[in-house]
Amino acid sequence: MTETTHTQPTPADGRPDGYKPRSPEVRAAMDALRGLRQDLFHDAFAYRPLAPMGVGGPITRRLSGRMREYASWTPHTVVAAVGGLAMLISLGYCGLGVSGLLCAVFTLGPVLLTLVRPVGAFWLSFPASTAVASLSPNLGDWPWLPGSFLAHLTVLTVVAIRTRPRTAAWMWLTTAGYGFVTFTVLGGHSPNVAPMLLLSAPILLTVTVWHIRRDAEQEVTAQQTVTAHERSRRTLLEERTTIARELHDVVAHHMSVVAIQAEAAPYRVENPPPELEKAFATIRENAVAALTELRRVLGVVRAEDYEAPETPQPTLADLDALLANVREAGLDVGKTVTGAVRELPQGVELSAYRIVQEALSNTLRHAPGASARVEIGYVLGGLGLRIVNGPPPGTALVKPSPGAGHGITGMRERVSMLDGEMTAGPVDGGYEVTVFLPAAVVSEGEA
Repeated sequence: MTETTHTQPTPADGRPDGYKPRSPEVRAAMDALRGLRQDLFHDAFAYRPLAPMGVGGPITRRLSGRMREYASWTPHTVVAAVGGLAMLISLGYCGLGVSGLLCAVFTLGPVLLTLVRPVGAFWLSFPASTAVASLSPNLGDWPWLPGSFLAHLTVLTVVAIRTRPRTAAWMWLTTAGYGFVTFTVLGGHSPNVAPMLLLSAPILLTVTVWHIRRDAEQEVTAQQTVTAHERSRRTLLEERTTIARELHDVVAHHMSVVAIQAEAAPYRVENPPPELEKAFATIRENAVAALTELRRVLGVVRAEDYEAPETPQPTLADLDALLANVREAGLDVGKTVTGAVRELPQGVELSAYRIVQEALSNTLRHAPGASARVEIGYVLGGLGLRIVNGPPPGTALVKPSPGAGHGITGMRERVSMLDGEMTAGPVDGGYEVTVFLPAAVVSEGEA
């Protein structure tokens, strides 16, 4: 026997049958209740101390050091002074003795609490006002005696300043509800709910307008900062484009001329020796390679969203071709590899290749005729490099060319980018560059 299960069809929007969407009025009421809970109930007694006032205004900046420090506590002093005045008024109504002391504490406490727990001070003000009215032998206006009236008005103002604009409306409505309940349940005296609401409304409205204006000014300032940043960024890109254009016009032109002349030079000499043809061919190959690298670098400088070419970057596996190239240029260089050769991260491989390339180029420029040695050590946790050259011979035909030291700076930047270590300096009449590049082992899946 087969059991059949009947299921209700599901509408296209995924909601079950019988679902009734909430009306805009219900959603508005739910949002209002959530706002009330967030503003007046969530972490109501959280510790939020009032920070000292800034002293960068037109008046406070003219004060001396000690006076300026005192001026930063002006808001705290004003709140304490108003609370003290409200306390003295309550003492006048409650009289001296235990009841007077309690009235003073209940009046001053909520005012001072606004400095550290603002929303909690608002809630504490209601039972404190009721307690003061109950302890006073001279019953007057209800539910706020004059001292409590001033204290609660101060609490409303300070809490509105220290919270968001929406909180002021909730506090005003809650105060109206408290006044209505106390007058209805504990009535019998002259109510002063209307004066409290009429006096607190313009004060809270002024604070709300101040909040909105301050937020608008901050937003405008933030937008101006973003605009200035974008403007400076655009200016930088324009300058980079100008530099790239100048580099292309100057360097690329001369490198192209060198390549063309090197290619045509053997045909200008009758029966040129093979060595000369090989030398000109090497010059042309180096010039063409330099042009290719120049165009790649200019692409990075020209465009912000430049994408790296898909052609592979040189690695340590290409080091033999580099050494052969510099040998053809007249540099006697040897290579020594120690440790277990393994594949390293691409950034480490490229930086190591460029460091060796720049070090050998420096040897060609500054110590022509000298011999050099490249030592590569694969060690646990990284790669060690040592490029050292001896002193140039006194009979060298090519004179050393001066340099600005940008090559060493570039090597240090590459090493610093990889959190490595580098030392460079003269040694035994020559020059030595020692580098350690930390590197993790590349797994086969990452290769």
